Amino acid sequence: MSKVYFMNDRSTSIQTSLVAKMLTLFDAAGFGDLIKPGEVTAIKLHMGEFNNTAYLRPVYVSALVEKIKSLGGNPMVVDTTTLPYWPFTSRSTALDYLNTVARNGFTQSALGCPIIIADGYIGTDDVRIDLPEGFILKEQYIGTGIALADSMIALTHFKGHPMGTFGGALKNIGVGCASKRGKFNLHMGGHPRYGLNKRHWMPERCMKQDCPQYEMCVHLCPAGAIEHTEQTVLFHRDKCLGCLACVGVVTMCGVAFLTDDFFYATAAAITDSALAAVKAVGKGKVGFLNMALDISPWCDCVNFSDRPIVPNLGLFASWDPVAIDSACLQKAKESAGMPDSIAMAKGVMDPGMPKFTACGSFLGVSEEIQPNVGQKIGLGERAFELVEVEPAADPAPFLCTTVPAGAKLGYVFSKKGDVFPPGGFKREEEVDLEDMRQS
Repeated sequence: MSKVYFMNDRSTSIQTSLVAKMLTLFDAAGFGDLIKPGEVTAIKLHMGEFNNTAYLRPVYVSALVEKIKSLGGNPMVVDTTTLPYWPFTSRSTALDYLNTVARNGFTQSALGCPIIIADGYIGTDDVRIDLPEGFILKEQYIGTGIALADSMIALTHFKGHPMGTFGGALKNIGVGCASKRGKFNLHMGGHPRYGLNKRHWMPERCMKQDCPQYEMCVHLCPAGAIEHTEQTVLFHRDKCLGCLACVGVVTMCGVAFLTDDFFYATAAAITDSALAAVKAVGKGKVGFLNMALDISPWCDCVNFSDRPIVPNLGLFASWDPVAIDSACLQKAKESAGMPDSIAMAKGVMDPGMPKFTACGSFLGVSEEIQPNVGQKIGLGERAFELVEVEPAADPAPFLCTTVPAGAKLGYVFSKKGDVFPPGGFKREEEVDLEDMRQS
């Protein structure tokens, strides 16, 4: 039974701050054993879509960078380019990605180490991984910058996800470590049954120039699979790559419907891809930190962030990505839903009800697919032992400085000379505070 180390999200002191708890869990799980002097440690992170606000704050990353450096490691923050996923791309090239995440606060100077787009400028710099044990994928493509790292820490924002149903450790490395061609693969691009090329197409529903999205739709497909003529809109199935740029347009307007079981197959493939990422870096070379905070119904890859569906659940650490995600799912299931969130709209407010099947998925896809596939293919175990970790007793490792205020400021106060005006400040000696307390 895999161990999952856990701390809640309550904070009353420097050593119970969320940053300190993350570092405490790092030590409790023994992740220091991953870090070898001079070796490269990848910190796998999702740095947020353009205008998303639920992603993990840069302070968590910079603290983890400092920790790895203190152990002699050479850290880099890594992610990969995306498919278009929707009509307006902001992370589909390395240039777009770096511009977007700089806007979100992620720069080398802020984090203390380089940010590496691991699959190169357009997403084809990758390493092929053979997956004979895969549930649906029998090969996968992992970004070279990740595959060649000596070790990896997957720092994950646990939340919902529109295709995987939830986004945890499995999704962070399963989708996030895959190159662009790896993403085509795991999203069923060209698959003979589940691929978007096999979807139902009803051109008679197209409103043509009367549709407010017509001009965008004309230029929608980067592969030329969608063609508008004077009479109709054609779908060239042989050209469809499955990039998903069109899903939010032609699906919403009713011209196309996704193939049966597309979301189920994609959720399973995410876990296959996660196994490929672990194999690429090396078994026993990857540690997982899940930050179950600001648990939005959809991923950090969408360009907005809805109200969390449950309150903060806490922080988790494990060597087993299946176990850590299973623990987070269980905690979310045990939790009450957040008032006036989509959990209320979907009727899953009560403890004991699965939250992500209702709130994360488009079509109520089971949140059990990812961990069940992970166990089946030998990536990890669903059964786990939850180990509650006590906060560190000594606040010193988490302080900005250990120099007391008197030692630091006494001299400069004296040298400046006018920090406090002679005779004090101009103020009323007494006021009627009781009158101000009245409603």
